[in-house]
Amino acid sequence: MSGEAALVLVATPIGNLGDLSPRAAAELASADVIACEDTRRTRKLLSAVGVSGKELALVNEHTEAEAAAPLVARIVAGDRMVLVSDAGTPAVADPGERLVQAAAAAGCRVTIVPGPSAPLAAVALSGLVAGRFVYEGFLPRRGAARDRRLAELAASERAVVLLESTRRCAATAADLARAFGSERRVAAVRELTKLHEEIWRGSLSGLADWAAAGLRGEIVLVVEGAPPPAPADDAAIVAALRAERAAAPESSVRDIASAAAASLGVSRRRAYEQARKLDLT
Repeated sequence: MSGEAALVLVATPIGNLGDLSPRAAAELASADVIACEDTRRTRKLLSAVGVSGKELALVNEHTEAEAAAPLVARIVAGDRMVLVSDAGTPAVADPGERLVQAAAAAGCRVTIVPGPSAPLAAVALSGLVAGRFVYEGFLPRRGAARDRRLAELAASERAVVLLESTRRCAATAADLARAFGSERRVAAVRELTKLHEEIWRGSLSGLADWAAAGLRGEIVLVVEGAPPPAPADDAAIVAALRAERAAAPESSVRDIASAAAASLGVSRRRAYEQARKLDLT
């Protein structure tokens, strides 16, 4: 046994090996077993930092469901297990979530060595996030589910962070332009921390042309949030008041005004002033 029994999530470089922290390297060196997405890639990482002879357990999208229980049993028995993905932070758009859930449910200690994350790096680089964003990951591939998700995201005032492959990026750019509007601003980030790192900024109307230029690597898209809705005018308040009266004919004028104000996001005083001008009794 190499240390306290636990599941330790370790973030690994997304491109530049120098981003592996000393603490991450120490955890890899002291682990009893390393759960990883791809054993070949993990062995290369271990070799690069001078770690050898480690037992590796495959935890990817095909094996995680079956592997979780026996791996958790090893932690319960006293092993210190490190969980890594191919690059970045495990269990975020990468395998590991089920293993984390199973370990937590079994009462195991679960901790993390934080570090590289492509989505967070893209958010920081984009210049489009005013404090709030939603991490969407990969969109549904096609059909009604994709259309519904795009419609939901298009109305969000938070910036949207998406992952996409270079092969599908042009098609996704076209779908985003239709759903969000062609002038919505976007930042596309690829090959982060690598030799050919690229940050493209523009509008959704130009994203498809950029994506069609023959790219490599996965892409993170950060799309600015929708502008806040325009404040309701008097005509909208009157319409809301009449709709509330029709729906609740026994309610008082004050209650109707309060309900209309809440539905439109205007002050109750303003709605009540409009209500007094109407015959809502």
